[in-house]
Amino acid sequence: MALKIKLNHGDMAKLLKSDQVRPPLTEIAEKMASRARSSAPVDSGAYRDGISVESDTTDRAVERIVAHDYKSSIIEARTGNLKRALGQ
Repeated sequence: MALKIKLNHGDMAKLLKSDQVRPPLTEIAEKMASRARSSAPVDSGAYRDGISVESDTTDRAVERIVAHDYKSSIIEARTGNLKRALGQ
């Protein structure tokens, strides 16, 4: 027998922005950023040192792993460093 579930969208929206959701997301994002920094190619160290986690709230809690060095997009295109860190 199939179970039918109807979600309360207003309460789900509140849950996704709640203080209980943020800490586990931040913990996961910090681990990913740490992996990205540890596997980052190092020339000057600017790319590796520029990898950080940024918190935001859209329609839910969001954690972003961001590389701030001006050549980050080139490094990512050549190495896939951030992609690999996210996939582990």
